[in-house]
Amino acid sequence: MNTNTKYLILSIIFLLPYFAQAQIFDPNKGCVIDNNGNCVSNTLLTAMPFLRITPDARSGAMGDVGIALDPTSNAMHFNASNLVFSPDQSGFSLTYTPWLTNLNLDDIFLLYLSGFYKIDENSAVGGGVRYFSLGDIDFTDNAGGSLGTGRPREAEFSLAYTRKLGDNFSASLTGKYAFSNLASGQIVNGVDINTAKTFAADLGINYRKKANLGGYKSEWSFGVALTNIGSKVSYTRDNLVKDFIPANFGLGTALRMDFDQHNSLTFALDLNKLMVPTPIASSISDGQGGFITNPEWDKDGNDVADYREKSLFSGILGSFGDAQGGFREEMKEVAISFGAEYWYDKQFAFRGGYYWESAEKGNRRYFTVGAGIKYNVFGIDLSYLIPTSVIPNPLDNTLRFSLLFDFSVFQSDN
Repeated sequence: MNTNTKYLILSIIFLLPYFAQAQIFDPNKGCVIDNNGNCVSNTLLTAMPFLRITPDARSGAMGDVGIALDPTSNAMHFNASNLVFSPDQSGFSLTYTPWLTNLNLDDIFLLYLSGFYKIDENSAVGGGVRYFSLGDIDFTDNAGGSLGTGRPREAEFSLAYTRKLGDNFSASLTGKYAFSNLASGQIVNGVDINTAKTFAADLGINYRKKANLGGYKSEWSFGVALTNIGSKVSYTRDNLVKDFIPANFGLGTALRMDFDQHNSLTFALDLNKLMVPTPIASSISDGQGGFITNPEWDKDGNDVADYREKSLFSGILGSFGDAQGGFREEMKEVAISFGAEYWYDKQFAFRGGYYWESAEKGNRRYFTVGAGIKYNVFGIDLSYLIPTSVIPNPLDNTLRFSLLFDFSVFQSDN
């Protein structure tokens, strides 16, 4: 049962970009419709979606915010420019996230290891490793004969350099290499599967300003992050059509208020939009119950949607104005994350948040809660996801945790 479920997941990953395309677009409603004329989801499709998974339990408990939060080593995923503002000289963390536990698949998981080191007050370096395992799968042919056992896996390796450009302003550049080896050498529904590989980069900026709000010491933080800007990839050996990886444009802000030496409260808000082409419907509703062929879908007549054939930078730059539904549909592609964090005595943390996505762009919606404890050099964060939509989430009702190590204690003793 587990093997069949995993095989189905792999089939969806490989074949969705080829066969799942929006069919009929209704200009009057500004959306893709089903046979009953109701608006349906027109989700943005990418390869290597694991690159956008929130890897740590702290942000996972705060609705997946992180672009402008107080820095930990996990800023490597969201916005590495935060690292240079850390009060600590170094640190690292390890996060374990079980995956699809609702399907009783106990060997699918995500591991994330990240760390940083401040070279001086104005510069820092960081690194991260992300490993996503889908366990073991016994491949068989149509007759049930064995084709061997595979270990589908994906990974990302990243290095970052961040530097202050002023007392309150910093910027970062991250280089990364990622691969997705889900069933290399196998054939899924007649498609020869290859290992997808890519190099990519992240660009981040961060601005932090001390303030005084209501008589309390506070700090505002604002961040911008362009992540996963990298070459297109292919899961097939012919490489005739390559797919975009999940390049993302993120804006974030956070406000921390220190009520006294024992109590502090942080609010954070992130806005994220994938910088990939919006799928274009192959047909357009004629308003009378029928439809006509969309002339913009395949201008070169090669039976491949033109939006999939765009070059890297054409796809990224055009992603802010290529939706058939115009500006209204573009705005639906923005996902909203909100979170809050309360610290007592810098040792005990309580967190909560909410993630929202348009029903026409995936419909992922969920509450998150969590807690953290820090003692001496060691810390642990826990998070739990509570779904609020009918769309299943791989982390539904799942507890994940992060281990953090803070070496500032040793610094203060010297």
